[in-house]
Amino acid sequence: MSAFAYPHYPFIRPTEMSGGRQRRPVVIAGGGPVGLTAALELAAYGVPALVLEDGDTLSEGSRALCWSKRSLEILDRYGVAGRIQAKGFTWNTGRVFLGDRQLYQFALQPQGDHKHPAFVNLQQYYAELFLVEAVERQPLIELRWQSKVSGVSARNDGVRIEVETPEGDYSIDADYLVAADGARSAVRRSLGLDFAGRVFEDHFLIADVKVNADLPTSDRRFWFHPAFHNGDTALCHKQGDDMWRVDFQLGWDIDVESEKQPEKALPRIRAMLGDHPMEVGWISIYTFQARRLAHMRHDRVLFAGDAAHQVSPFGARGGNSGIQDAENLAWKLAYVIQGAAPERLLDSYDAERGYAADENIRITTRTTNFITPKTPAARAFRDAVLELAADLPFARALVNSGRLSTPTVHANSPLSSDFGGFAGGVPTGAPCPNLPLSSAGSSTRYLLDDLGGSFQWLYFAPPGGGIPETARQALAQADGVKSDTIVLSTADPTLAAAFDATADTCYLLRPDQHVAARWRRFDPAQAGLALNRALARH
Repeated sequence: MSAFAYPHYPFIRPTEMSGGRQRRPVVIAGGGPVGLTAALELAAYGVPALVLEDGDTLSEGSRALCWSKRSLEILDRYGVAGRIQAKGFTWNTGRVFLGDRQLYQFALQPQGDHKHPAFVNLQQYYAELFLVEAVERQPLIELRWQSKVSGVSARNDGVRIEVETPEGDYSIDADYLVAADGARSAVRRSLGLDFAGRVFEDHFLIADVKVNADLPTSDRRFWFHPAFHNGDTALCHKQGDDMWRVDFQLGWDIDVESEKQPEKALPRIRAMLGDHPMEVGWISIYTFQARRLAHMRHDRVLFAGDAAHQVSPFGARGGNSGIQDAENLAWKLAYVIQGAAPERLLDSYDAERGYAADENIRITTRTTNFITPKTPAARAFRDAVLELAADLPFARALVNSGRLSTPTVHANSPLSSDFGGFAGGVPTGAPCPNLPLSSAGSSTRYLLDDLGGSFQWLYFAPPGGGIPETARQALAQADGVKSDTIVLSTADPTLAAAFDATADTCYLLRPDQHVAARWRRFDPAQAGLALNRALARH
């Protein structure tokens, strides 16, 4: 069983149940990683948030497991990323097998100068615990346990939320509702919305198991046609507390309840890991899904995470994409609520994160089709690729055991402006890389550490130079929105190469650290235009 001791949080009777009423700027349905991240992000912009969680504890089982570099960069703002890295297991190598034969291996994140690794494996309940503790330190957030959203309706340019509790029901009025209440979203059902997409006819056994043995831990291992299992695929990698995540393809025509029983699952796991003493912490059966809502914004209700989209777990695109949903949405909600941007800025959330959902569905569907070929021709192609992959690099590029999560570049975003002249660099719509700025002793300062929760101008000056006064005044006065300027030097080869920067190159970063605009040579007349576009004022 898991070494984790689940906390249980009490129900605290709210003022609404005693006749008090207070209209909330934002209510968040769901106290998982997505909802808690959204609350922390909103609080960072000064917007209070009320989180409603229907349970009294954290998620059962590891569920989301692989936390990507971009998620860690977001969670680093609240002291959570360091705790995940300290408690979790960092892996840098993936190995792919055909039967007992290793076909090839690959390395993650070849850049060694980033602050966070490509992935850290840690059970979801730990990440949730760290997020809950961060929320409890934030006075602008109220987290209510054992508070289930049972109904949602539009009301007076806002939303009325019905809530069920152990001591009775009540309602809350809010300007906006963020639905982060998971795959079985009560908010989605209440509004009569459904997913469009596919459910693939295959079942997979997923389990967390603690093994009392010295096993190799340095990599993620994926097998096609494993000798120890009569299914097509299997997967294994380590997580925190010396727990292992194992995954077996079982096929479609199975007895789901029987396969979930430990006495049925343990022989499979021992065949993979060896006949060692072991304890099962969690077992579940899942199917591949590739589905999403047609729109993630429905007037004053905005959907995020699994409530908005569902994808295959291969590639770690579920939880990581949800955290990026929360980051994308929070700054836009805050700017609208505080009057710095028109409400149509929220349409860009649907456009950008809908694009991300489509990208993730497209990538994971290709993985599913490779792992579970549906026709004799597809199976013949898959098996031929695997046979060639051991010796031919071109074939390895065709092997698909899960394209690992990377942050979406919001290509063609309505908020972006690219004034041209670049041969490379960070494109508009992409997140800013977290590269080192300077080191002092054992401490290194990174670029994202210097970015606040506002618009930022990155200005590249020549060696020994600074920002011209005309440019400084133009940036400081750009349409009255709070922004800060960071002056970087073209003498730093890493930064100059990453941004394809020469003297007088300038980037505009949004509050979520994605690139809103870039100039090869800064033009003061275009600064206000770019900022207005980034705020949907045009």
